[in-house]
Amino acid sequence: MKRSKAVGNGRADGGRQAAAACPCGSQRPYGECCAPLHEGAAASDAAALMRSRYSAYALGREAYVLATWHPSTRPPGLDDAAAPRWLGLQIRNHSATGPDTASVEFVARYRVAGRGARLHEVSRFVREDGRWYYLDGEFPAVGG
Repeated sequence: MKRSKAVGNGRADGGRQAAAACPCGSQRPYGECCAPLHEGAAASDAAALMRSRYSAYALGREAYVLATWHPSTRPPGLDDAAAPRWLGLQIRNHSATGPDTASVEFVARYRVAGRGARLHEVSRFVREDGRWYYLDGEFPAVGG
């Protein structure tokens, strides 16, 4: 996902946030889904990293988004001008493109200033030293 920052403080709220449904849409509790990754566990594959990054955007965990962005393409910070409210994630495709590379096509729904929108991206990921990183993404043509 490109530069944008979600609202929220990204901190565990007692056990309440951990027990709530994970923002990534997995239907699992956050504490059993993306929270372990946000606390330092390695993602099992690029799709798991994509889900955890989406959840981090939704929860305002900017440090996690930046830490999982490959250093060769990582921006110095996130653009918080728009501050979208993330509404849902759909993973359309996940494929290994090599032993340590993968792509994930997704659609993320969000709302900014009362208007709904969609982000459709094909993201590239790379695994280094056993950890997956977001590298960059392309935006398919409308209707693609």
